[in-house]
Amino acid sequence: MKKILIIDDMHDSITAMLHKIGFEADYQPFVTREQIMEAPDLYVGMIVRSKTTIDAELLSTKPSVKFIGRAGAGIDQLEVSYIHEHGIQILNAPEGNRDALGEHVLGMLLSLSNNLVRANREVKSYIWDREGNRGFELSGKTIALLGYGHMGSAVAEKLAGFGCRVIAYDISKTNFTDLYVEEVSMEDIFEQADIFSLHVPLTDHTRNLVDADYLQQFKKNIVLINAARGEVVVTKDLLQAMQSGKVTHAGLDVLENEKFTKLTAEQKQTYDALFAMDRVLVSPHVGGWSYESYQNINRVLVDKIAKLDL
Repeated sequence: MKKILIIDDMHDSITAMLHKIGFEADYQPFVTREQIMEAPDLYVGMIVRSKTTIDAELLSTKPSVKFIGRAGAGIDQLEVSYIHEHGIQILNAPEGNRDALGEHVLGMLLSLSNNLVRANREVKSYIWDREGNRGFELSGKTIALLGYGHMGSAVAEKLAGFGCRVIAYDISKTNFTDLYVEEVSMEDIFEQADIFSLHVPLTDHTRNLVDADYLQQFKKNIVLINAARGEVVVTKDLLQAMQSGKVTHAGLDVLENEKFTKLTAEQKQTYDALFAMDRVLVSPHVGGWSYESYQNINRVLVDKIAKLDL
């Protein structure tokens, strides 16, 4: 039976599901990078999340590997050029956590628009301030999505009943207007957006994409939601945009540096200022991290592995 090395935490259904399609799972969620490299070359595939970068150095020790399964959507932890050059297939599973991500973005929007975090804190402190917590409605707003893959389309679907207009721009696809979204140009987004939600992968093109100059191109003051990758947004520029009012509210499921023990002095100062704002809602990169998606990702990956010609 062919073996697959699993180096990150997965739902415990993964072993039985792989066995059912003819593979033996070597489940080692606590294995280190050094141990992976030192392990015998016994595996036709690896299943990973984001513990370690899957690069030339690591894969050169595992020439038998024919595929990398990414338990999630993003593949920025993979050295894609090397992997493709060596005929290794990449499988990811955005279908498994798209609904969780869509609901999380909607939850952030509704929380921000209704001041729920601040209102909850105040009422529990016996402060009854109705006027100070007056919210705004999504109905009638133009919500712009940057990227219309599995995640962007899930957000659009969840917004269908809210009476808002949803528009999207995707640099890699065209002709995707459907029941839930209208395809537009980036210029249209800058002109029309009330709410701007990011759904792009981290690439050389998108890293630091949303900086001060980018934000100033929006004609209106906007709400910004980032449930994609933190490095897409320049955090210090976002802070300045919030201080100026160009960005009125921000929902951030991801941050530019998510390793809090390794923040630079500037990053710490920026985070302190952002986190002190009631108009900023943050969560710890859990947008696609539901109980259901934990198992759904297994199902999606195993279905894709079963179709490989190994």
